[in-house]
Amino acid sequence: MKITEIKSCFVGPAISPEQFIAEHFFLFLAKGIMNGYDGNKQYVLKAGESCLVRKNRLARYNKIKVNSEFEKVIIFFDENFLKEFQRKHPITCHNNTSKDAFIKLKKDKLVNSFLLSLEPYYMDSGNISETFSDLKREELLLILLQLQPELSGILFDFDIPGRLDLEEFMHKNYKFNVSLERFAFLTGRSLSAFKRDFKVIFNETPNRWLVRRRLQEARFLIEEQRQRPTEIYLDLGFEDLSHFSFAFKKEFGLPPGNVVK
Repeated sequence: MKITEIKSCFVGPAISPEQFIAEHFFLFLAKGIMNGYDGNKQYVLKAGESCLVRKNRLARYNKIKVNSEFEKVIIFFDENFLKEFQRKHPITCHNNTSKDAFIKLKKDKLVNSFLLSLEPYYMDSGNISETFSDLKREELLLILLQLQPELSGILFDFDIPGRLDLEEFMHKNYKFNVSLERFAFLTGRSLSAFKRDFKVIFNETPNRWLVRRRLQEARFLIEEQRQRPTEIYLDLGFEDLSHFSFAFKKEFGLPPGNVVK
């Protein structure tokens, strides 16, 4: 079977609906194109390529079908699994200076053979049977660490995020639709400390600032970039178009569709 004939499957916990990566995961794209964004960089993954998506990152990604097809394999490396793996396979952690949320992986016949070996274990749900899921995850991780030992410095770093510059972080990441608890965690603060520091820096509550900042960007994109409301509201952190339109009209006195330069 060709690699491009692999069907979509998942190994590990369910994906969070938030734009917050709670656990590391391996992503192989069999068909289509995937675009990713982590607040700093744009990433593109094409058919036949794979990457490691890092935990404790904000990231947004979308899929593009090619010839009406899109297939991917996602395998999670959650913390409990990684700690058990480290207990069974003592390894030396290597330094990894990359800050990327999406880390491209080398192409190799071992990875290809592993992906082909998953096919007999598929269930109708697209998942791998729990009986074999940890064994297959362990096999993949051994392969990846052999090919790119520097990944160990990422996968086996169990520290929580350190305290960051709150103002800089929020200006980079205000478009992500995540909870205040996530923002607090990623900046190395408790929720109460996050709200207190936010008030000192921005002289506004986090929720109000986020909505206002997103709406300011929306108006710029509509007026200056000639983009349509339907093209931008999701990327700006709004869950639906009606909520975006209501908030926009409340802020600027007219609906987004009536804005002209």
